[in-house]
Amino acid sequence: MSYPEEFMLYLVHFQGSRDYFECHEILEEYWKEIDPGVRDSHWVGLIQLAVSQYHHRRNNFGGALRTIEKSIIILSNKKLEMLSLGIDYTELMKVLRESRENIKKQLTYRSIDIPISDSLLASKCKFLCEQNGFIWSSPSNMADYSLVNRHTVRDRTDVIKERTRQKMLRQNKG
Repeated sequence: MSYPEEFMLYLVHFQGSRDYFECHEILEEYWKEIDPGVRDSHWVGLIQLAVSQYHHRRNNFGGALRTIEKSIIILSNKKLEMLSLGIDYTELMKVLRESRENIKKQLTYRSIDIPISDSLLASKCKFLCEQNGFIWSSPSNMADYSLVNRHTVRDRTDVIKERTRQKMLRQNKG
């Protein structure tokens, strides 16, 4: 079976580098290309899953709970889509509910894995992890400040330039 490259990269970062911020960036861009504006897209559910893990790892339990609940709501109605992506849907929903309970109890973050039912997909993602220097299914490196706090240390130059450009376009229209 063939899977979108962006989805495989999402998995590589979700279960390899544990860079949930990058997971969000990769799938958000992809979602906006192929399913723009569809807020209950399975892609949005997977994005919310990564965001919830990012917040949980930073002990932002409120943000983690809100986003894991959004993920559960969306993905609970996307069984066929998850199966078509080589994900064990029943196990995924179990993992999401367990994660939600851990967040509610404000338990210390522990890395979770997305259960993959397609062994060829898992093999390809493991290979991509190795190529990028990641270890598949390894826990998050909590000592890596730039990983844990990615949103505070990233280069926002392009974002700021684009916002300025958009502001100028709006001003020129008016």
